[in-house]
Amino acid sequence: MPHVASATIVSTDRNYLHHIDAGHFAMTTDEPAKLGGQGSAPAPFDYHLASLAACTAITLRMYAERKGWNLGEFRAELRLDRDEDGKLHVQRTLHSDQPLTDEQWQRPLEIVANTPVTKAMREGVGIASVRGDMTASS
Repeated sequence: MPHVASATIVSTDRNYLHHIDAGHFAMTTDEPAKLGGQGSAPAPFDYHLASLAACTAITLRMYAERKGWNLGEFRAELRLDRDEDGKLHVQRTLHSDQPLTDEQWQRPLEIVANTPVTKAMREGVGIASVRGDMTASS
């Protein structure tokens, strides 16, 4: 199976603040103060939406470049809500500073419905957990 991405997270001594290495990028995550964190970094669901927003923008920009479209400044706004049954829902709103007709908007809306991250979130991803041993030598 081809490797797609990797990430490692390490806890700190500050409530829910953690350090993440994703590829060769360093990030931090925390929970809001109302949930017992410091509110000092994006929370896990912030990263969840950010990954979808990034994939949306990159995929649409790639498509526009291949087609010779001028999207100008493109923006995607994402919001995550939980309904009365506890199910999560994402509302994704797309904007362009270019004057696009309803017909021109149809294709970008179809494209973003099928980005790789959209599909992974919509269809689900298999997750397996195993026990590691931090005392084992490398």
